[in-house]
Amino acid sequence: MDRQAEVTGCLDGNFHGDAFGPLSGRFSAKAMSGMVVLTDEAHLEIARSSSIRLTGFEDSTFKLFQVTIGTRFHWERKEDQTFRGDLILSPRQDGTISAINEISLEDYLNSVISSEMSASAPVEFLKVHAILSRSWLLAALHRKKKTNETSLSARKIPEKEGEVIRWYEREDHDLFDVCADDHCQRYQGIQKIVSAQAEEAVRETVGRVITYQDEICDARYSKACGGLTEDFDTAWDDKRVPYLTSISDAPVPHPPIGTEEEAARWILSGPEAYCHTKDERILEKILPAFDRETKSFFRWTIEYSRKELEEILQEKSGFDFGDLKEITPFRRGPSGRICRLKIVGSKKSMVVGKELEIRRWLSPSHLYSSAFLVRVKYDPRGKAERFTFHGAGWGHGVGLCQIGAAVMATRGFSAEKILKHYFRGAEIQKIY
Repeated sequence: MDRQAEVTGCLDGNFHGDAFGPLSGRFSAKAMSGMVVLTDEAHLEIARSSSIRLTGFEDSTFKLFQVTIGTRFHWERKEDQTFRGDLILSPRQDGTISAINEISLEDYLNSVISSEMSASAPVEFLKVHAILSRSWLLAALHRKKKTNETSLSARKIPEKEGEVIRWYEREDHDLFDVCADDHCQRYQGIQKIVSAQAEEAVRETVGRVITYQDEICDARYSKACGGLTEDFDTAWDDKRVPYLTSISDAPVPHPPIGTEEEAARWILSGPEAYCHTKDERILEKILPAFDRETKSFFRWTIEYSRKELEEILQEKSGFDFGDLKEITPFRRGPSGRICRLKIVGSKKSMVVGKELEIRRWLSPSHLYSSAFLVRVKYDPRGKAERFTFHGAGWGHGVGLCQIGAAVMATRGFSAEKILKHYFRGAEIQKIY
């Protein structure tokens, strides 16, 4: 939990800090004058320090109250979460506080694979996700270390007149290695989600990672690709990553999207694909409950009045476009995802990218993906009246398709075959 006015929770079992403890029960922490002030349930001060670490005795856990999950996405909500490991409370210069969980990598993975998907998913899929998430984390930590060593800042995109091109990387966390939400990997603690099957998947794959030319892969993944995965540079930096290129997510080939006509045919169709499943039994087995609230993820439609969309655009972009006239794709990736979109209004015209920024500008939360068509209804005077978006997939689409991979596992594919399907040319190696 980062940049909180206050962090509240409960220590289940005995914990100790530097020169104090044992401590248990409810607690509260706030930042005051650059210090962390820790108080108990009776609001009596327990400790005051520039940073506080609470270390539990064996089998002790701690709970944090009102943790936000799905930040800024359409499934955003708050929930109480329970964790193992140490709790570190650190103040920030703006007077807020961060709650950080320090835990071993393999224990972290037990929670990740049970948070990203359901712990009741097929064991071969849980093995897939254990290897995938381990690879992603180790590659991200290596990148972060390299960035710090060379004094490179986080991604900053120089803005041109009439153009906003942004993407969001994972190396911009300072006090901690990775966050616990979809920006990095979902890590929602142990309560109700970690299963013996998930722990078995992590244990059986311990030390195994995806590699390409003997380097750990930056193993990206999203919820549902929509039938075609996407190239890395559609969503992030303008570079080619050989194992993160578009593939057909099906037992049959689907050609890449090259024109607007091809995009229209693709998005308005229902092609064969591993992630094209409506079997509620499968979805119930592989998806967490809050993900199952998203019913139409393979193909979807959303409609706005012109006024609604103008208000969303102004709020999300900060620009007043005036009367909205046109929304036109300028550039698509091979899955049909748009990485450059032109928005034309009576007061302003802008080109926006990349895919996540497009999704943010056109929704109160996010559009499911940037693989969409725009259909405009005009009034008798020729003025835009309604905008309808027909879309494909859920997420950026790069790398592994989680629902597709889970469906492959239900059909008997092994973890190795699933990973090699999504990461072409990659190998699986045991590095510890």
